[in-house]
Amino acid sequence: MTTPVCTSASVAAAPAGQTLPRPRLCPTGGTPTYPSFSSYVRARQPVLLRTARSLTANPSDAEDLLQTALTKTYVAWERIEDHRALDGYVRRALLNTRTSQWRKRKVDEFVCDELPEPDPAPAEDDAAERQALHDAMWRAISKLPARQRAMVVLRYYEDLSEAQTAEVLGVSVGTVKSAVSRALGKLREDPELVLVR
Repeated sequence: MTTPVCTSASVAAAPAGQTLPRPRLCPTGGTPTYPSFSSYVRARQPVLLRTARSLTANPSDAEDLLQTALTKTYVAWERIEDHRALDGYVRRALLNTRTSQWRKRKVDEFVCDELPEPDPAPAEDDAAERQALHDAMWRAISKLPARQRAMVVLRYYEDLSEAQTAEVLGVSVGTVKSAVSRALGKLREDPELVLVR
């Protein structure tokens, strides 16, 4: 027997300093709904999906990753004290989920000599050149070890500081500095990026 879920019209999240409305229960006693959660997801989904896509190369995997992270956030909604820091909470859930997936699939992931994608066509204009560089950069980033990849994404694509990156990943600032330095060294030496430059 499934538990009935009540849907309701969403309301905007409460301004800073005000309490968020209590979850509503279906009259039949089902699962609580959080209008503020619905509003948050609608407002922030594009940004959060971009973060998820930066952690995985496959768009479908990125959507699944975001869905899992948002599910974890929904379950913890009442326990999250500062709703102004929700992006950080979801980012952490994304990284934890992706790290867990990397550990489980480590056997399935391997580096190959030839990329399955065809080489980009010769650039005819600036937009095509930028796209070729973007694609080459993502392929190079996807070759980095999972931890370095996460740090590079947070530092340069999410524009977090070293301290914020360290806090999200639960490591020291020194670890972030050294890992990012090693990752950038690998990216500088990547033959595909050398050819595009």
